[in-house]
Amino acid sequence: MATDPGPEPSGLRFDVAAEPPVRARPTPAERIVAFLEVLLCSDYPTQLALGSVLVTSGFQPMRPDGGLSLQYVAILSLVDTVLLVGLIVLFLRAHGEQPRIVLLGREPVGHEMRVGAGLIIAAFVIALIVLGAILRFLPQLHTVENNPLKDLMRRPRDAAIFALVVVIAGGVREEIQRAFLLHRFERWLGGGTIGVVATSAAFGLGHLPQGVDAAVATGVLGAFWGVVYLRRRSALAPVVSHSGFNLLQLVQFLIVGR
Repeated sequence: MATDPGPEPSGLRFDVAAEPPVRARPTPAERIVAFLEVLLCSDYPTQLALGSVLVTSGFQPMRPDGGLSLQYVAILSLVDTVLLVGLIVLFLRAHGEQPRIVLLGREPVGHEMRVGAGLIIAAFVIALIVLGAILRFLPQLHTVENNPLKDLMRRPRDAAIFALVVVIAGGVREEIQRAFLLHRFERWLGGGTIGVVATSAAFGLGHLPQGVDAAVATGVLGAFWGVVYLRRRSALAPVVSHSGFNLLQLVQFLIVGR
C-alpha cells in the first residue's frame, strides 16, 4: 500500500510548476509568425527605433567628455521596458494565451520570489567562476579594462537612478523578455534547448561593449536564468535573481571604484 511521503522540503527546488502543453506540429506560417515576434521582441528593433527618436528629440547618447549619458541610458531603458512588455502582452493575447500564466506561472508569487532571492548568490557565484576561469586560462578575452557603465555613476544620485535602471530594465524587462522568447521557441521554433542557446548567445552579444569576458559570463548567466524559467514556468524567480545580481554588481562598482 502506497504511503504519503509528506510535503516536499522547501528551498531551492527546481520542480516543474506547470508542464508545457502538448501541441500539434507547427505549420510554416506559425513558425514565420513566431520568428517575427521573437525578432521584434529581441530588443534590437525597439532600442534602435527608440534611440533614433531620442536623438531626434535632442537627447544624445554621449556626454561632451565622451562618456555615456545617464539620462539617455535611463530614458531609453525604461521606455523600452514599457514598449517591450506591451508588445509581449499583445502577442500573447493575439494567440489566445494568458500573459499571467505564461510569464508568472501558477505557483504563489511569494514562493517564487523567495526562490529567486535564494538564487541571487548562485548567479553571483556562477559569474565569479566563469570570469575567474577566463582570467586564468583565456586572459586575452579581457578586452575592456574599465567597464563603461561605471562612468554613469559620478554622484550618489546617479547611483540611485542606475539602480532603478538595472532592476527595471535589467531584471524585470530582460527576464520577461527571456520567458516570452523561450515560450515561443518551445512552442513553435524547435524547443526550449534551442531557445536557451539562442537567447543566451544574443544576451551575451548585447554586453560586448563591457568586454568579451563579460559577454561570455553574461551569456552563461542568461542560460542559467533560462533554465530556471523552463523548470519553474515562471519568470518571477529569474527576475528576483537577476535584479539582485545587478544590484550586487552595482555595490561592487561603488566599493571597488574605478
